[in-house]
Amino acid sequence: MPVVNEEKHLRSSVQRVLAQDYDGPFDVTLAVGPSKDATEDVARALAEEFAQVCVVSNPSGATPAGLNAAINASSGEIVVRVDGHAMIPADYVTCAVEVLTRTGADNVGGVMAAEGTGDFERAVAAAMTSRFGVGDASFHVGGEEGPALTVYLGCFRRSALERVGGYDESMERAQDWELNLRIRESGGVVYFTPDLHVTYRPRHSFRALSRQYHDYGRWRREVARRHPSTLSLRYLAAPVTVAAVGAGLVMGVTGALSGRPNLVGLGLVPAAVYAGGNAIASIVTGIRTGDTRVAMRLPAVFATMHGAWGLGFLRGGAGHK
Repeated sequence: MPVVNEEKHLRSSVQRVLAQDYDGPFDVTLAVGPSKDATEDVARALAEEFAQVCVVSNPSGATPAGLNAAINASSGEIVVRVDGHAMIPADYVTCAVEVLTRTGADNVGGVMAAEGTGDFERAVAAAMTSRFGVGDASFHVGGEEGPALTVYLGCFRRSALERVGGYDESMERAQDWELNLRIRESGGVVYFTPDLHVTYRPRHSFRALSRQYHDYGRWRREVARRHPSTLSLRYLAAPVTVAAVGAGLVMGVTGALSGRPNLVGLGLVPAAVYAGGNAIASIVTGIRTGDTRVAMRLPAVFATMHGAWGLGFLRGGAGHK
């Protein structure tokens, strides 16, 4: 478990891990990075309180470095990744190991079940579980059990991690996608099962959400740069939309300044098309939630996610600091 600035959720998350009904020995390794809160104090207290908990240092604070440090400090034949703000159910490890054994897969994962605690977080959770918001990835929207491109978190065979060299520490984001790609390219299977549900706490503000999705977009561009064959229409949808809306707005302003109303009309088309799709998706998703306050926030949440992701992808350069 790589943890940075997780004071709020860390104890609850670790207690969920310790409460597993798994019929076998297991330990919990926390890779603690430099934090602005009392994360390290909480982690040390948990290690003193529970013999199964071990704390290792992650000086860079980067997620892939923390994951590798935790993996290297552990010894089990199976490695289960958990985030410091994830709340796993009591049968999570039992179910994951059963599927891993039954299928012969190298990595098994399930659904990233986003759940918010306030109106804004609930709106983000609804957007993150809708196809309009995030596409058709099974770990977001669910689906049938079977091989997948990637999964949320993961229950790995240590032999698979060793075979591909662990996490790429140059990938500050999208490290799961990139690792699962290498596992698949090495002949292994990444497997999704809807029986695994992990509660995920969404970002609590537009600023935090925008930063998160901007980083997602930049690092997905980096994956595409390193592995061009992975690029698909799904990943191009947001950047193409952002580029079209931006170009349309420039055309509209140019038309207004030059007295050409036809250009103004044409320039507004991309924004109008996106706004229409956003409105329809917001209504459908809002009805699904049954919460008017959540529904009212969905258009802005969708636009923030898509706009930030698209701008991040267009900006690129995540791997070149």
